[in-house]
Amino acid sequence: MSFGFVAFHYPAPEHLEEFVRDCHQVAEAARRQPGFLSVGVWVTPDGSAVVTTGAYESKEAFLAAAEVGREMGATPDGLSELEVRPREVHFLVSR
Repeated sequence: MSFGFVAFHYPAPEHLEEFVRDCHQVAEAARRQPGFLSVGVWVTPDGSAVVTTGAYESKEAFLAAAEVGREMGATPDGLSELEVRPREVHFLVSR
């Protein structure tokens, strides 16, 4: 059973490009982790939200990869200094 997530982030308009760039750096690190399946960085057409997605072979693989993200300053919860409101994270399991 695969484990994944979809996260909605709300960066301040003046920080959108910086936030997207940071997301792509974390995505590159994720691609090198054991159990990695996929990652995506999306921006809504109006630029009000950045949506990140990821999938791993297992929850354990995700948790290990999340630690790498934390070391880079990315966290799956909370609010970064670039965001105007807390992100919404939804975890998923394949069936």
